[in-house]
Parts: sequence; structure tokens; C-alpha cells
Amino acid sequence: MSQQARAIETRAAIIRGAAEAFEQRGYGSTSLAQVSAAAGVTKGALYFHFDSKEALAVAIIDAQHEKSVGAGRALLDRNVPGLRALVSMSYELARQLRDDLIVSAGVRLTIEAVNFSTPVSAPYLDWMVACEEFLRRGIAEGDVAPTIDVAAAARFFTAGFTGVQVVSDVLTKRGDIDQRLTDMWALMLPGLVAPERWDDLKNLATEVQQERRKPQP
Repeated sequence: MSQQARAIETRAAIIRGAAEAFEQRGYGSTSLAQVSAAAGVTKGALYFHFDSKEALAVAIIDAQHEKSVGAGRALLDRNVPGLRALVSMSYELARQLRDDLIVSAGVRLTIEAVNFSTPVSAPYLDWMVACEEFLRRGIAEGDVAPTIDVAAAARFFTAGFTGVQVVSDVLTKRGDIDQRLTDMWALMLPGLVAPERWDDLKNLATEVQQERRKPQP
């Protein structure tokens, strides 16, 4: 293995180990000694790649954000109808939170970023921009009411999803997050859907869930 490949592998191991440690203990209660132990690397190797605990936490947030943003980007690239894409994205983020340690740790660290020297706001802001794009597409397609303030709706969705996943994590370790999202959409969709499209879209969240459960070819 080349030195460059070994360095890449070591850095990935550190991020995985740190994600595990941060997810279990939180940012404030995790030491770099615990991170190096979880990653199976020396402190010297850790400091070679990351000069502080905060730098390591930000790297995890960046890795998480890239994975999550990729889900939204894929929906846009596939030209999924805007409102359906927004609903689908929420369930995909929920899946990532359940199944991907980097994502769950990154989201936890984003929430705990008040402890950082520089606040971490890009993940929230980027999601609001993506939500606005989905909603504008939905308006153009006639599914979303044209009177909707897309910026306000995007902020509300981002805050709502954040709250849903946090409460689900506290109460059931996100075991019920899909149901909690369905409850959220039952409240949000009547305020978003164009009246003439309501009969066709009132069960959109349930339809998206069922579609996601189908075996993929």
C-alpha cells in the first residue's frame, strides 16, 4: 500500500472511530484519547490528520453533510416532482440517521456545535436552500399552492425535521422516526398542497413510505 493510500485509510479510520465515540458520549464528554482508542490509531497519527477535537468534529459534520446533501441532489437530478422529492428526502434522511453512524454522529455534532469556536450553520442553510428548490418546483408543477412563502416553509421544514428526529432519538433511539415523520406530514401537507390537488396528494407521505419499502431491482 502506498503512503498516500495508507494516509487516506488512516484518516477514514479516525473519522469512523470518532463518529462512534461522539455518537455514544457527545462532543463535550469525548476525549481525543477515547477517539484514538476507538479508531485504533496512536495519538500521533490522530494529530497528524486533525490538530484539534473541533477540527475532527467538523470533518465528521462535513462527511455527514455530503452524504445527506447527496440524497437531495439525486432526487433533483432524477426530476422527481418537487413535493414528492421533499417528502422522499425526509424519509431518506431518517434512514441515514438510523443506519449510518457517520450521519447520526454528524447530526448530533451539528446540534452540539454551540460548543465550537465557530458556529456550524452551513448544514441547516444548505437544507433550507434545497427545500426552497423542491417547493418552487412543486409550485411550477401545480402541486404546491402558489401563495406559499417558500423560504418560510423551508425554514419550518428544517426545524420540524430536526425536532422530530431529536425527540424520536430520545424516546426510541429513532425506532419510530418514520411514523413521527408521517405525523409531521399529516400536519404540514394541508398547508402546502394546492387545494385542487389535495385529493391526489393527501396520502403522499404514506405512498412514499410504501414505495421505499418495495424491493429495489
